[in-house]
Amino acid sequence: MLLPMFPLPSVFFPGETVALHIFEERYKQLIQDVKEKPINFGVPAYIDGELAYGTELELKEIIKTYDTGEMDIICIGRRAFKINNFHKVMDGKLYAAGMVEFLPYYDDSVTTLKENVLGLIIELYGLMDVSILGLTVENFDIYQLAHKIGLSLAQEYKLLKMNYESERLLFIKAHLTNTIQVLKQVNQSKEMIGMNGHFKNFDPIDFKDFKI
Repeated sequence: MLLPMFPLPSVFFPGETVALHIFEERYKQLIQDVKEKPINFGVPAYIDGELAYGTELELKEIIKTYDTGEMDIICIGRRAFKINNFHKVMDGKLYAAGMVEFLPYYDDSVTTLKENVLGLIIELYGLMDVSILGLTVENFDIYQLAHKIGLSLAQEYKLLKMNYESERLLFIKAHLTNTIQVLKQVNQSKEMIGMNGHFKNFDPIDFKDFKI
């Protein structure tokens, strides 16, 4: 399938709501074309000078159009894709385009794994003293939380390319386990640092049986 392309140094996920400010001439043209057709467009993640995978976005609303032609828009992520052929300029247009194949999505997860990951997310937010409301196994969607659990851009990109839900959950579980361990160590260090300057009461040491 041929998609107009809007490369960005970001990763978006299926189901995600994306707010974009459009200011370049080529992308003003792209959004106008998408609005008139209507068609969707692709946002391939530009990482390490490479364009290989991305997410199809559907234009939902143009919130504001400025006198300069710039726009604030709202889009919804639809499907992850792999680029098979990329054209820097689409015929007769200012913007790029690419032939893509959409990645399959296999929901092979089990409830216990979701519960484990959910428990780790709750623990992580607790350590950061951040509230998390209404999250249950039933409404749990890892894509909706991917930007909120401390993943790097490279990790988000790796997550996007995964086809199996079980693989995604295991990947997130490992990340959360490591992150929680680091946070606990940091909190412990903060507590120890906080003791400096305070009067300390130590139990006496019994040297009765001490030998050199």
